[in-house]
Amino acid sequence: MNRLRTVTGTLLATATMVAAATLGVATPAAAAPAGLPGMDVSSYQGNVNWSAAWNNGARFAYVKATEGTYYTNPYFAQQYNGSYTVGMIRGSYHFARPDTSTGAAQANYFVDHGGGWSKDGRTLPGALDIEYNPYGATCYGLSQSAMRSWITSFVNQYYARTGRWATIYTTTDWWTTCTGNYSGFAATNPLWLARYAGTVGTLPAGWATYSFWQWASSGVFPGDQNVWNGTLDRLRVLACNGPC
Repeated sequence: MNRLRTVTGTLLATATMVAAATLGVATPAAAAPAGLPGMDVSSYQGNVNWSAAWNNGARFAYVKATEGTYYTNPYFAQQYNGSYTVGMIRGSYHFARPDTSTGAAQANYFVDHGGGWSKDGRTLPGALDIEYNPYGATCYGLSQSAMRSWITSFVNQYYARTGRWATIYTTTDWWTTCTGNYSGFAATNPLWLARYAGTVGTLPAGWATYSFWQWASSGVFPGDQNVWNGTLDRLRVLACNGPC
């Protein structure tokens, strides 16, 4: 999600240019870090060859479902269902637009358009992609306190709708700049960190470790390259919210 994800689907694309120095840029040839390999995709990838990704080692995928309250990924069904069909543990993510509507409204839109959760052992909690603004001001015109309130509104409503705390996708630089490096979500929300470098670096405040690490924007899998910080069995525990 490196999130230069625009409406067409790039997780960090525009923002990546702004944040390249912070993220560090990893080339496709860079060695994958330790962890369970996975990927994330959006409409930018179109119809994905999921069998090939599975055969190349991907065991999980996050798929863009929505953005704001105005956009749904036209390839969502092929990507979300296709990853599941080949055996991956999959989840969906929402690209936040804190400048267009409330966090609760966007959580509802997300759940209503692919962001739900079921205790089937193969579905991850939905992810909130909150990062550099590809359309304007880095922090979407919000103060740090207003941004914290917006995120709280989203994750609380997502929990109310699904019974799960959303994964939070971000970069340490954006989080520090736009939330004041707030630590209050670390106790409940798994961290999905974007950093294109050889090491994961400093984490946002409160999180002692990351759950997912997006370490490159291209590589052996379609879309962005990720690892889960653990084993497949532990990923299933996250998917099930405990034992299945």
